[in-house]
Amino acid sequence: MYKEKKNSQPISEFLNWYLKRMYYSFHTRTYRKGVLCMPINHEHQLALLADILSNQQTDCCGSVAECEQIERLITSLRSNEQIDQNILPILEEVHRYSEQGVTASNLDTHIHSHQNQLSQWVDGINNLS
Repeated sequence: MYKEKKNSQPISEFLNWYLKRMYYSFHTRTYRKGVLCMPINHEHQLALLADILSNQQTDCCGSVAECEQIERLITSLRSNEQIDQNILPILEEVHRYSEQGVTASNLDTHIHSHQNQLSQWVDGINNLS
């Protein structure tokens, strides 16, 4: 038989806390390390995409992880009906750029060879978002 210790929380309080946590987890889609995380909308995704591209253009370097993040952002944006359809050609070009970047033997050279396009893509994303 279960015997409660003195000064311990009753089981009902624990269950109440656990159910609240599960409720927040379900309704926000993520609950990591005690922090509620809301999914970002398409405007935030476009701003993040523009920031990554701008940093690559400015620094003339980047990482495979950044290219993979670009691909995930674009995949999500393509499926979003709320984005301006005029931005889709830019997203296609950027997606090809990031795919090539993931497999490039020298990513920094790949980024350097796309300096003009990076600037144009960032301007286009900022103008259309």
